[in-house]
Amino acid sequence: MEQATLHSPVTDRSEQSAESPTGAARIRIILVLGALIALGPLTIDMYLPALPALGADLMASEAAVQLTLTGTLVGLGLGQLVIGPLSDALGRRKPLIVGTAVHIVASLLVLVAPNVLVLGLLRTLQGVGAAAAAVVAMAVVRDLFTGRAAATILSRLMLVMGAAPILAPSIGAGILLTGSWRGVFAVLAAMGVALLLVAIFLLKETLPPERRRTGSIRPVLATYRMLVTDRQFVVLALVAALGMSALFSYVSGSSFVLQDTFGLSQQEFGLVFALGAVSLIGASQLNVVLLNRWSAQQIVFGALAAATGFGVALVVVAEFGLGGLPGFLVPLLLLLGAVGFVLPNAPALALSRHGEAAGTAAAMLGAAQFGLGALIAPIVGLLGNDGPAMALTMTGGVLVAWVALATTMLRQRNLATA
Repeated sequence: MEQATLHSPVTDRSEQSAESPTGAARIRIILVLGALIALGPLTIDMYLPALPALGADLMASEAAVQLTLTGTLVGLGLGQLVIGPLSDALGRRKPLIVGTAVHIVASLLVLVAPNVLVLGLLRTLQGVGAAAAAVVAMAVVRDLFTGRAAATILSRLMLVMGAAPILAPSIGAGILLTGSWRGVFAVLAAMGVALLLVAIFLLKETLPPERRRTGSIRPVLATYRMLVTDRQFVVLALVAALGMSALFSYVSGSSFVLQDTFGLSQQEFGLVFALGAVSLIGASQLNVVLLNRWSAQQIVFGALAAATGFGVALVVVAEFGLGGLPGFLVPLLLLLGAVGFVLPNAPALALSRHGEAAGTAAAMLGAAQFGLGALIAPIVGLLGNDGPAMALTMTGGVLVAWVALATTMLRQRNLATA
């Protein structure tokens, strides 16, 4: 049975802007945007191996330590709501440069954080700074590409960005071999400086003055009102956010599950965590091939169905302890791979609907992803920080996303046949 397709103003690569970069210029854009997007995952993931040691050093509970991760996600989400409209009004480069500078300052202040409360506040500020890189990268994609081309670029960005979650825990674990958890944030500050140089010297402005929107508050609120009343945009943003929430549930709980439950060392955890990133990246690259045969929406729908099945298997394996670590990892990696098909396609579908306000749309999309992640990630800790808790939280996210998309597709099909 043919699947109903959510209406999107631009769905085919033939409708791509004639001015879209090609060849070497496209590769350069992918590398620059990949570096920008990587700042968020690096900020989130690099200190994961240090969470148990960090809690002991600051005399904080596991739940309190996990809230520092929540603070980062909150900063990433709320920061995008502010920076997105600013990037539509001022252009992409200025908000990016200021935001990156904020990230650097926050990273340096963490070096003298006296307790977990101050650390959490600084992590929130770090998130706000990283939000600039995230929202500007997404807006630049929409400035330059549309439809299937945008989905393809986002898939390629997943390859570049994938190096961040692969390398970040291993980098963090390596720093811990010779220093304390605070050294992780010194390295993050240095990375922020490098990214600031990239923003200044390698990223050209992609939003010309004639396409910029007014920066006053009333038009900004009107734009957000337009977005939240677009039912299809809201559904696609929710699907993207729930897919991301499954990933953040894994990020939030994996260090405790793999180190405390399965007894892995910090270095072993970094290697196993990298396997999840490899699964995610592999799926995102296969997505480019699948886009030649199926629409982005069809891929998302099938991926969410598969993710739900893998999630149920993960819950069973985790609850009954079947197969030890290998038995736990197989459905987990398959679930992460399925999510890898959702993450590039759902945002591309959502952004294609509002090219006239790409920065604000990207901000709302990013805020939904990181905001929902901030809400869901602590649930893993509240449920016990063990395998079943992580499995249930991840599975719940993809299941709700699948139901939401299926319901909307059914409504669209009924409207088309009425």
